[in-house]
Amino acid sequence: MIDGELIDLEPTGLHKQGIGFIARKLSVEIDQLNLPYVIPHRCLICISDSTAFCPDVIVLDQTQLVHELLWRHQAVITSGVAIKLIAEVVSTNWQNDYARKTEDYALLGVPEDWIADYLGLGGRDYIGIPKQPTITIGQLEGDRYQKRLFHQDDDLSSTIFPNLRLRASAIFSAGKG
Repeated sequence: MIDGELIDLEPTGLHKQGIGFIARKLSVEIDQLNLPYVIPHRCLICISDSTAFCPDVIVLDQTQLVHELLWRHQAVITSGVAIKLIAEVVSTNWQNDYARKTEDYALLGVPEDWIADYLGLGGRDYIGIPKQPTITIGQLEGDRYQKRLFHQDDDLSSTIFPNLRLRASAIFSAGKG
């Protein structure tokens, strides 16, 4: 729901494959580093009374979930304190992923934001010219993200998972089947 309007887009199977691949790779890092993080299958982030998002992948710090008053009864996050990373896999409503969600996640204080655009759907201002599959990773500085773009054989770089060894092309392949 964005500004009171229900946005109902059921992701494609290929979109879900991309989501699953990212979640699996991050889960491996969490296990290897023995971090107190969890990736819930689904949860809702309430930005305001009229705006809530269901992120494609969200990494939560379990030690901080005590600050989420609704968490014990509902899979609902109301503050950014437990969120370590959010990843969105781009679909036909790419404007929401690149603009609206990113801005709201930054204001919520989410330290790292990934946008996986495996089809190169985003606007040229976001992914460059020529348009091509792109992973955008934003690191929060103040209330805005400093963004880096990754293409094909680029190795991703994450401050939340500094030991992560993952090429952008692996995510692109997962989303293409």
